Amino acid sequence: MNWTLEVVIVPVTDLDRAKKFYAEQLGFVVDHDTVIGDEARIIQLTPPGSGCSIVIGKGAVPDMPPGSLKGLQLVVPDIERAHAELVERGVEVSDVQVLGASPSPTPHPLDNVGFVFFTDPDGNAWAVQQISSRA
Repeated sequence: MNWTLEVVIVPVTDLDRAKKFYAEQLGFVVDHDTVIGDEARIIQLTPPGSGCSIVIGKGAVPDMPPGSLKGLQLVVPDIERAHAELVERGVEVSDVQVLGASPSPTPHPLDNVGFVFFTDPDGNAWAVQQISSRA
């Protein structure tokens, strides 16, 4: 039996600001923005090519302190290109960093070890890692 991770709840303070950040600055696809009565709203966004989405919302999602989610990680085939796209979109992102040494030879020196880091407007922390074999 396959067990797939499909959704991660990301706690935010301002749904519209977060939706704009994830959709416009990161390029996530807005799957839906659903209002459920006066007290509940769910927005689901998916990174391009991902099988897992994020959900931001109020009322119908678990109550977590905004900005408390740390260690979310995206994987891209080209970290330098991803870095350039994030900078172009106005995301405050770290320089490309090499963390450790790759455990085996790779087609590119940044494979497995090249990372950039950023936070969303609430402080939820993200890493982006290069793994070109998943392209």
